[in-house]
Amino acid sequence: MKQGIHPDYHTITIVMSDGTKYETRSTWGKEGDVLTLDVDPKTHPAWVGGINLRKTGQLEKFENKFKHFATAATTKKTGDTAAAEPKAEPKKKKAGEA
Repeated sequence: MKQGIHPDYHTITIVMSDGTKYETRSTWGKEGDVLTLDVDPKTHPAWVGGINLRKTGQLEKFENKFKHFATAATTKKTGDTAAAEPKAEPKKKKAGEA
């Protein structure tokens, strides 16, 4: 192993958001430092189910962006009587007419 190229690996204390403490070895800080966590696996919504991750998906984003188009199309169909009327078909010519 080469000397002087590896980070110092030492013991630190981790304090979780609920106050739980434990010691581990890390390259963070200095020997004996305390790392206090704001978010950890015990409290983060992604691990405890506090948020609905489906609401942040691409489908919902698309639906939210373009939902007014569906309501505008429905309003046009029911409110516009000219659009609802069928077009008159052209008269058919009888045989021998010019």
